[in-house]
Amino acid sequence: MGKKEKISIKEKLEDFFYSDTPAATITKFLLAGAALGSFVFIGAAIPGILKIMDSFGSPRGGYAGKRPPKYSREQVKGAFYKLKKRKLIKIIKTKEGKITVKLTNKGKKRIREFAMDAITIKKPVKWDRLWRIVLFDIPVKYNKAREALREKIKKLGFQQLQESAWIIPYECEDEIIFIAKIFEVEKYIEIMTVQRMLHEKGVRKLFKM
Repeated sequence: MGKKEKISIKEKLEDFFYSDTPAATITKFLLAGAALGSFVFIGAAIPGILKIMDSFGSPRGGYAGKRPPKYSREQVKGAFYKLKKRKLIKIIKTKEGKITVKLTNKGKKRIREFAMDAITIKKPVKWDRLWRIVLFDIPVKYNKAREALREKIKKLGFQQLQESAWIIPYECEDEIIFIAKIFEVEKYIEIMTVQRMLHEKGVRKLFKM
């Protein structure tokens, strides 16, 4: 097996962009589309966005088998203007008549949050008998980032070994690095892979192994 590519925000947004799950609301869909640079067209914004959305899934568009959720014109229009009012997106018009929907800094922050929410750690069919330990020593000035990181890894299924040491028996390096980069604290995090632990029997019980 070759080296796994690092997870990017773009990849996570693409996963969300084509999702047909209830979580893929029209508001998030439009933000993801803006982040991926999908909304560039000639003419009015709303008809242009509707046309682009409808083109996904068509063989000509190159996205066969991948179609984002269907939304009505009213839903798109309402969500679009709501995003604009909240200053999450901005509309850029050129002299040539081209219109581009761009994310503002506030919008970029929100899309990073969506991307992080999409992060999961998959449980393999067969355990490779390796433990992954995440250590972090994040300065007080990044307290919010530290607390958010702690909550996220708990949701991912990590168990706490010590105050700032968390463990999981599954591959997770790319996911943790991705999360750390979102919070801009990657230099304060270390990830170790170990084969044996003194109290492994007790840790196994935590994971019901």
